[in-house]
Amino acid sequence: MSTTTPRILIIAGSDSGGGAGVQADIKTVTMLGGHAMTAITAITAQNTLGVTAVHPVPAEIVLAQIDAVIDDLGVDAIKIGMIGSAFTAHVVADRLEQLEPLVPIVFDPVMVATSGAALADDSTVAAFNRLMDIATISTPNLPELQRLTGKDDPVEAALALVGAHGCAVMIKGGHDEGDALADALIEEDNITSWQGSRIDTPHTHGTGCTLASAIAVGLAEGKDLAGAIATAREFVRMALYEAPGLGQGAGPMGHQRVRLDVGGGPRLNQVTLTGKDYAKSVAFYARIGLKQIVDSPENGYARFESWGGGTLSIQIDPEEEMGPTTAIYLECDDLDTRVEQLARNGLPFEHGPRNQPWMWREARLRDPSGNIVFLYKAGEHRRYPPWRMEEADAPQKSDEPSAEPAFDSFEVKRAVLP
Repeated sequence: MSTTTPRILIIAGSDSGGGAGVQADIKTVTMLGGHAMTAITAITAQNTLGVTAVHPVPAEIVLAQIDAVIDDLGVDAIKIGMIGSAFTAHVVADRLEQLEPLVPIVFDPVMVATSGAALADDSTVAAFNRLMDIATISTPNLPELQRLTGKDDPVEAALALVGAHGCAVMIKGGHDEGDALADALIEEDNITSWQGSRIDTPHTHGTGCTLASAIAVGLAEGKDLAGAIATAREFVRMALYEAPGLGQGAGPMGHQRVRLDVGGGPRLNQVTLTGKDYAKSVAFYARIGLKQIVDSPENGYARFESWGGGTLSIQIDPEEEMGPTTAIYLECDDLDTRVEQLARNGLPFEHGPRNQPWMWREARLRDPSGNIVFLYKAGEHRRYPPWRMEEADAPQKSDEPSAEPAFDSFEVKRAVLP
């Protein structure tokens, strides 16, 4: 791969409601750290209740989009979704099989929207054979698998596609009945399966698009099929949990809230502190703005969630010797206002917001057990201070670090503490 950012070309239709199609693909690729590029095959008028209009994009325009992005930006993996027409399917297949070098292709054979609206006629479905011939993996749901093969048994159907086209097939169990779910990857010489429980939500619009795009990112990063699918499944499940509940029908998932759960290398997303008093500790961290998600006083354990998904836990141990060796930093866009409000409501601070030489603005206090807590605002200077170690792919600052750096990235306000 020629770049550290996976370049994913999405060939699919547009969903005006933002839940599926290219919109879901872009959100998925972005949240998993890739760069999404698109070739729009169709424009649909749809929302959570259904599809009211479909306008296919001419095949020559689809090809022009593909050529434009590949010729300039390059590509590391391709995701194909709604293809628009049988003719477009054939010309896209002709174009992609000429790629040098060949890249992984994930084909999601979209036939019907979540609402039940048809998105592919019989001739287009027949043309899917050409796309499966060039695909690395195809990801049909159970009704799509049955329509593609005429076979009722999913494994038999998947094996038939593998034998006919040479691509791997993922059997998606979301359309099956019951609370237990099973997905399976069928390859020429191997079967890998995943078990899970159904997430009880009506907001499942775009699950197939999201899964396929997430697999494409994993393959672009060099993962094998099983590894890419495992990460993709986890991303889909987290996005289902985070669904914002929009619309009157099958609503969109919460791609935008899957930040620290999936992808990349080691992620610092959980810190545990020792506490002395359960009730006081819980009240303190709720008061400064964290959301409690685990309440287990009998075990002396509580967990809180911050915006973005990072968690902080309190484990009560009255016998533990406390020492000021660890400091917790909670970044607040509204630092001065928040500190002033908390102070006026009786929360004692060791000092109010101060500008620091390392270009952060901080207020310091302690929790009821004596742990040091900073509320702070760093902005870009947390990850990109002028003296950050250089990286090959990082934008470079032109100014050199000085002994007294200037605060130029955010407005500084003074909070008055009582």
